[in-house]
Amino acid sequence: MTDPFRERGKGFEAKYEQDEAIRFRVVTRRNKLLGLWVAGQIGLSGKAAEAYAQEMVDHDLVHPAEDSVLAKAQADMTAKGLTISRHRLDLRLAKLLQEAEEQVHGEIAGTPLH
Repeated sequence: MTDPFRERGKGFEAKYEQDEAIRFRVVTRRNKLLGLWVAGQIGLSGKAAEAYAQEMVDHDLVHPAEDSVLAKAQADMTAKGLTISRHRLDLRLAKLLQEAEEQVHGEIAGTPLH
């Protein structure tokens, strides 16, 4: 006979793990989208833009703080002579987070939104 409380606890743990995996995918996608956007702003395209976007994803894995990817984006844009406010970057990141959530949840539902 199984303990219903233990089974329920296992269910909550499984749900938490699933939610965290989805959250990771969303944040990773958001960072890639941010990287692609910044790449476009600084004049990168094609493989160079993809490489920059991957660099942004990798940066977040090493420095897992939202401020860190924003600081990198702002510094890289400033290095290319572009001035952008932190507020504008925050707004862009929020928009890209929403887009990433829609894409990931669409993929999970079986409808890729790429």
